[in-house]
Amino acid sequence: MSRAKPNLGREGLDRFVDAAPQPASSGLRLLVALERRPRGRRMLGRIHAVDQLANGLVAMGHYEDPANALALGWDADAIASRGRALRREEGRL
Repeated sequence: MSRAKPNLGREGLDRFVDAAPQPASSGLRLLVALERRPRGRRMLGRIHAVDQLANGLVAMGHYEDPANALALGWDADAIASRGRALRREEGRL
């Protein structure tokens, strides 16, 4: 299974985790910290559901880098442009 690179999207992911209410924020921070370390990944791999959650959290960080987001099929500029065009069509400027 391919793993997310540890430093990609760290800033955005940290903001996401910080926005969670306590105690969820602490739990998410722990999961992300474990997922970013080889020994922690091995430990998380023993509990499939927790491993999927931690891997998914770290993978979300890839969307912070525009080049990675495009490769994953997410083009924020194109989505915003479509939304603006729709609002103009509907007269909701």
